[in-house]
Amino acid sequence: MSKKYELPPLPYAYNALAPFISEKIMQLHHDKHHLAYVNGANAALEKLEKARKGEMQIDTRAVLRDFSFNLGGHTLHSIFWNNMAPEGKRGGAENDQVAIKIREDFGSFEAFKAQFSDAAKTVEGSGWALLLYDKASDQLVLTQVEKQNMMHLPQLHILLALDVWEHAYYLDYLNDRAKYVEQWWNVVNWGDVEARFKAAKL
Repeated sequence: MSKKYELPPLPYAYNALAPFISEKIMQLHHDKHHLAYVNGANAALEKLEKARKGEMQIDTRAVLRDFSFNLGGHTLHSIFWNNMAPEGKRGGAENDQVAIKIREDFGSFEAFKAQFSDAAKTVEGSGWALLLYDKASDQLVLTQVEKQNMMHLPQLHILLALDVWEHAYYLDYLNDRAKYVEQWWNVVNWGDVEARFKAAKL
């Protein structure tokens, strides 16, 4: 039997990111939306397993698409929660390895922040903005992900993920995605980004 995916607990209280992200948003986002992706990935795995055993017939392409979508949602959200932290627990310093690398590859932190923000604001429909590390070329790169299928090329390590699906911000910011993106920078956990960068370079 396939090992099931599980919903990770939030690493802080639901209200820990307020006023930038409200308690209500965090409850719905984590307990409903993320859980739905976990359940969806597990359901797809169960269908695939039953099909292998001859217990049911499936449209393999459709089930694999569902699996990709839901596993993508689970993986990205698991990073997203840890990419944020309440004040006093965010970590990060100008001499951290990832901070130095950002300045090296983007020219300045301000240039990086502006381009990442623009990537997040201009995702077509629902999706994500990601900061990735390409170990093969030893460089940081940005990408947009529409929805959450086919998240990234396998060799690219996700360092920083920003969810711009409407369920991530609508209760707080209505349809003003740009305001949400700008406020989100107040809760970024650079200590987590640094840890992910160091792990990716190993």
